[in-house]
Amino acid sequence: MQFWKKLSQTERQERIQKALDENVNFAKDTSLGYPASKLDGKVFNSDAPFLKDAPTLQTYVANPNHIGCHTLGTSEKAFKGTQEMEREVLNVLAVDIFKAEPDSFDGYIAPGGTEANIQAIWMYRNYFIYKQNARPSEIAIIASEDTHYSIPKAANLLMLDWLKIPIDFETRVIDIFALENIIINAKERGEKYFIVVSNMGTTMFGAVDNPDDYIQVLEKHNLKYKLHIDGAYGGFVYPFSNKNCDINFENPKISSITIDAHKMLQAPYGTGIFICRKGLIENVLTKEAEYVEGMDLTLCGSRSGANAIAVWMILFTYGPFGWCEKIRVLQMRTEWLCEQLKQLNISFFREPFMNIVTIPAQYITKELEEKYDLVPQKHDNGNQWYKIVIMDHVEVDHLSTFITDLKVTLHDKKRITIEV
Repeated sequence: MQFWKKLSQTERQERIQKALDENVNFAKDTSLGYPASKLDGKVFNSDAPFLKDAPTLQTYVANPNHIGCHTLGTSEKAFKGTQEMEREVLNVLAVDIFKAEPDSFDGYIAPGGTEANIQAIWMYRNYFIYKQNARPSEIAIIASEDTHYSIPKAANLLMLDWLKIPIDFETRVIDIFALENIIINAKERGEKYFIVVSNMGTTMFGAVDNPDDYIQVLEKHNLKYKLHIDGAYGGFVYPFSNKNCDINFENPKISSITIDAHKMLQAPYGTGIFICRKGLIENVLTKEAEYVEGMDLTLCGSRSGANAIAVWMILFTYGPFGWCEKIRVLQMRTEWLCEQLKQLNISFFREPFMNIVTIPAQYITKELEEKYDLVPQKHDNGNQWYKIVIMDHVEVDHLSTFITDLKVTLHDKKRITIEV
């Protein structure tokens, strides 16, 4: 690890205070030109004594604006201290976790994974238009039917075709034969450029796509493509639970990755992360943002610097070994649940290195759904699955209680069947 280490509470407080001292202080400095300020003191008490021991909350009060992309060019100097901490976060994520070479990437802390995915697709659409002279009608998105809803949202916003690839019902693996047929048909319609979204942990199942499945078919047909990894859910799990994980920037075919910090990392909503290789993000430069120092290269424009500091706090509180330990504990709890389900002869889907267990709807009553806040695949009569996500607050005691209730449900169903 080049950038990621565990810091003490004192070290974390001192680092954040140093960053805040380097930012503009709206309470003390004469700053006339910014349409920004600290949180309103009439509403939020910035002199509360507990804030001195809560550096992240101090950052929320200071309210830094991290507009722009701080890995490229200059940025608003009023917030240079906390911007540097955002760069420290991106170094940990891009280099230490996703194996990029130092200074070989751009990225930013986004207001959620949905924006980060749309940022990727917007960037690649413009890349094909500007660099390959493609017409929008010649560009299409490829993603599985299990992919996150941000992908069809991006397709709608950017007016691109979404080629929805079928998956196997039991294994949640993409159908390679269907993929090839869909691509052949797209070629016949005149689509020549493809934006591929490969999942690292789907929202419902935690399934992990094999990027090579897409790569091999597209290269077999000599097609131009850019490959994006949607690791919004799995990005803080899969690289740690699977020691052989190779879905990272060591693969030259992978050009960008999305991760969510407000899921596994337990950062405040909304906190997504977008990382891409150098030479790509310039394709979404908004030249009209002339009053912004540096370049506005993000979909959202203004964004909270406090969220970046929250991510920094979490990463440097745990350090790499502490985080690996946390993921191992969650994996053990997930495996415990799977063993209990096997003993009850209940089928389920679980990606071996993820902490989501998805159970067919036939085993789940309305009472179980409501008592345990289980999430259905669809909120209508077509629902086929319910998922259980083993987050930090989900302990074995909770899972044991669920299994006990599930046994009662199965017994009641069996009894009713026998009586009928």
